[in-house]
Amino acid sequence: MDNPDYRRIEQAIHFLEEHAVKQPLLEEVADHIGLSPYHFQRLFKAWAGVSPKRFLQYLTVENAKRLLRESNSVLDAALDVGLSGPGRLHDLFVSVEAMTPGVYKGYGRELELRFGFHPTPFGECLIAVTPHGICSLAFVDLEDRTQALEQLFDTWQEATLVENPRASETIVEQIFAPAGARGQASLKVLLKGTNFQIKVWEALLRIPEGTVASYGALADAVGHHGAHRAVGTAVGHNPIAYLIPCHRVLRNNGGIGGYRWGTTRKRAILAREAALWAEIGRDSGSSASSQVQA
Repeated sequence: MDNPDYRRIEQAIHFLEEHAVKQPLLEEVADHIGLSPYHFQRLFKAWAGVSPKRFLQYLTVENAKRLLRESNSVLDAALDVGLSGPGRLHDLFVSVEAMTPGVYKGYGRELELRFGFHPTPFGECLIAVTPHGICSLAFVDLEDRTQALEQLFDTWQEATLVENPRASETIVEQIFAPAGARGQASLKVLLKGTNFQIKVWEALLRIPEGTVASYGALADAVGHHGAHRAVGTAVGHNPIAYLIPCHRVLRNNGGIGGYRWGTTRKRAILAREAALWAEIGRDSGSSASSQVQA
């Protein structure tokens, strides 16, 4: 079932984007989505962890540009400490098992994919898991379920696909738990792609939560200076949404760029991450807050 709360939040974000310059009042946004100001404030804070007014600060282009300037050094630091295949997404650890299409062709028939649809804070998702790890995670709308399944079947033609939402329910809860509430979680992903694609997807795992990187910085990180377009194509083919954070890549000028699951959803994810990490930084008194505050 889709998440109706996110649908209301999505409408609110659309409204905030369109009227950001006017800094709309709480009452205006609440009226637009058909809720009382009290219920809208309560729903929004439960979803984002901060007030709508605070959240609005993280939707601005200037904030995206500032994050981009500050986070290049973050990506460099991650590379300096020698991170490679295994990636760390703050308190959520992600280890990668990868295969090229040629390798997959050899034993794909032995794979069983268990898939299911689940609600998330950003709308419904379709997730597929194998004994080797998560192999697909995509955001879907109710009317796109059939299309999402067709894409999954097409990508893993040699595998046996079985609908089994119980197999993935706890994994989805783990992935979308707020930062700091996951414990020392550990997840495995199974990636099927070209060597270049896999290299780019692994680099995405090095971008810390609450920050962003440019396509140019990502190209440099994988040793292909200037290959912005090729990197962008690989980012756009990321098969595991959110967990492999392709939403954290922006244009070199700070523009939001594209996102295969919708730019509004991309803004929502980025703004929620930035807002939550700013709050965590202020609560702990750490220097992290200065990196993500608006």
